[in-house]
Amino acid sequence: MPSCHRALPRAIPLRTLFWVFCTLTMLLLSPAPRAALQEGTNFLTLAPPQPTSQRNKIEVVEFFSYGCPHCARFYPLLNAWVAKLPPDVLFRRVPVGFGRDAWVNLQRAYYSLEFSGDLGRLDGPLFHAIHEERKPLFDESSIADWVGHNGGNADKFAAAYTSLGINTQTFQADKMAEDFRIGGVPALAVDGRYVALVPASEDEAQGLNDLLANTDQLIARVRSERAAAKAAPSAAPAPKPAVKGK
Repeated sequence: MPSCHRALPRAIPLRTLFWVFCTLTMLLLSPAPRAALQEGTNFLTLAPPQPTSQRNKIEVVEFFSYGCPHCARFYPLLNAWVAKLPPDVLFRRVPVGFGRDAWVNLQRAYYSLEFSGDLGRLDGPLFHAIHEERKPLFDESSIADWVGHNGGNADKFAAAYTSLGINTQTFQADKMAEDFRIGGVPALAVDGRYVALVPASEDEAQGLNDLLANTDQLIARVRSERAAAKAAPSAAPAPKPAVKGK
């Protein structure tokens, strides 16, 4: 006698199989989403927050030294990253001395190159001269000679190097590094409120890339916090006490 049977599954159309294959391939090739930042591991919160130069921008500050080999290797990565920053982010650099005579001299060199107008041209070459060519550019005379031999204005550089203005800038840079609780370089601070961190045990190349990735997340965090604060309704004024009749 006739009976009812479970229907056999229909063959899946090739077009459907193609789209399923494409979707799975995209999922497999897409980078895994980064885990949420962890306080103390990926970033440090500054208390109290530190002032920034422009309140309408998200300011990122790099603390560095020409004498630091990690900063030298970070330099090309950082430049590529800075070139892609959105308009609401402002980037600036602060050289540190950390009480080391050689680093203090290089700190003064940074501001002197900035004053003489040679920073853009000699910034990268100074890193290269110290760390690749192994030139001992750690005192005023040797740095000034190097500036002159590399197309810079040696006289203007030398005049600035010992000036009151450069003294003030180096003092302010050291104070800023202290206020931002910078214990090592390179370091990136975001909006005067956060300092990006990476585990000390990480491979250097991975750590430098993670430093930028963590900074990107902190920038996004600040952007979201600002948007939320702007959207939040302002507190209603307290009602005035009723005036009692006489």
